[in-house]
Amino acid sequence: NTLTKRHGEAVDDWVYPEFEQNWKLFAPNPLQQNIAVHVRAEIAGADGRRTTAWMSLSGEDGKAIRGNLLPSHIHQNELRRGWDFYLNSHDNENRANGLRGRLSEQYIRRIAMLRLSEHDYGGTVERIQIRSETRSVAAPGWSEEKISTKPSYRVLPWWNITAADLPADAGGADKNAEGTDK
Repeated sequence: NTLTKRHGEAVDDWVYPEFEQNWKLFAPNPLQQNIAVHVRAEIAGADGRRTTAWMSLSGEDGKAIRGNLLPSHIHQNELRRGWDFYLNSHDNENRANGLRGRLSEQYIRRIAMLRLSEHDYGGTVERIQIRSETRSVAAPGWSEEKISTKPSYRVLPWWNITAADLPADAGGADKNAEGTDK
């Protein structure tokens, strides 16, 4: 990696021969991309149907973490791991490769709907669309590497929302203590 190219010899001089177990001071290949996950919704309200702007789910997680001495595991990992789960269970054409694919779709829909339920859009969410924005991390100024930081997008198809996608306390999914509909 870039850091090893620049400082690898100095690190080796300091590490060897005392720490000869092939340990590295720096990760062999640190994260080189920033991936943000966005959602937009189609809302059915009194004034008809409309589509919201893209909302950055990753950005909301980042806001919840910054300045927080004990950030929630959910804000740190839920979305990132859910998105990785989706990517690992789908091909590049967004086709599920087995039962895990359908499960990952359901998981991403539930995360998005939980986050959307925190906002009042003046109607019912009928459909959602998810996309990711991937940007390569720029090389340090002293590096000779040329890396494009232009974003690339992966846009998923629109998904219809069902009662199974809604948070437990949302509208028709409400149940009272006896387990009957309100």
